[in-house]
Amino acid sequence: MNAVDAVWQSILKEYRSDMGKYAEDKDKPFSRSCFNAIPKQLAKENKKYQYSKVEEGSRGVKYKDSLQWLEDADIIRRCYNTSITSLPLEWNAIDNVFKVYTTDIGILVAMLGHAARVDILQGNLGGFKGAIFENLMADTLLKKGQSLYYFQKDSGLELDFLVRYKGECVPIEVKAKNARSKSISTVRKHPEKYGVKHFIKFGDYNIDHNGDLLTLPNYMQFLLDLEPEEVTLDEIDTDELTRLAKEMLE
Repeated sequence: MNAVDAVWQSILKEYRSDMGKYAEDKDKPFSRSCFNAIPKQLAKENKKYQYSKVEEGSRGVKYKDSLQWLEDADIIRRCYNTSITSLPLEWNAIDNVFKVYTTDIGILVAMLGHAARVDILQGNLGGFKGAIFENLMADTLLKKGQSLYYFQKDSGLELDFLVRYKGECVPIEVKAKNARSKSISTVRKHPEKYGVKHFIKFGDYNIDHNGDLLTLPNYMQFLLDLEPEEVTLDEIDTDELTRLAKEMLE
C-alpha cells in the first residue's frame, strides 16, 4: 500500500506541475485552485461545484476557463444536473449546475493525503465516505465511455447518477454502507411524475431484485452493461412499396 501511495503522490505532483507548464498564463494559478478545491467541494452535503468555495466571493467568469482546461486535459469530468429524469440526457442537462469528479478514483484518494488509504481500509472515513464511493461510480462510468449526469431538486430530492440503460433513463444510487435511499423511494412512488421504470442501487448490500429495484454490492459496479443498444429493422420489400405507391397515384 505504501508503494502504491508513493506512485499516486508522484502522479499528483506531475499533474500540478503540468498545470503550471501547459495551462494558459492567465489560467495557471486558477487551474491549481480549481483542482485543489475538488475534495472540499465533494465533502459538502450539496456536492454542486461552487466557484465561491474555491475562493470566497469568486465568480464563475474567473475560473471557467481553468476548469475547462482541467477537463480537456482529462484530469476531471463534470457531472451535470438534469432538469427532468428522461432521455436524451444531453438535452436535459443544465449547463451551469454540475459536480466535479476526478477521472480516476486514485487521484482523489491521493489528494486526501497519505493517511487516507489507512482510513479506507479501516472504514474510518467519516462524512467523506459518500464522496469517495460517488467518485468511484463516476470513474466506472467514465471508463465505460459514459457522460455524467445527476438529478437534484431544491426540495432535497437527489439521484446520484442517471444513465441510459436499455433504452431507458435509469437512476443509479451509490451508498458507502447500507442506508435506505429516500430519493429512490420518492421517485418509485410517483412513476407518472418522473417516468422512471427501473432503478439500480449500489452499496454494502447483498444482491437483490425487488420489482423495479436492482440492489448490488459496490464491487460489482464494473459489471454494468452500458454498451449502446443495437438497432435492428425488419427488411423492407421495396418492390411491394413501389407497387402500392403506383396504386395510390393512379
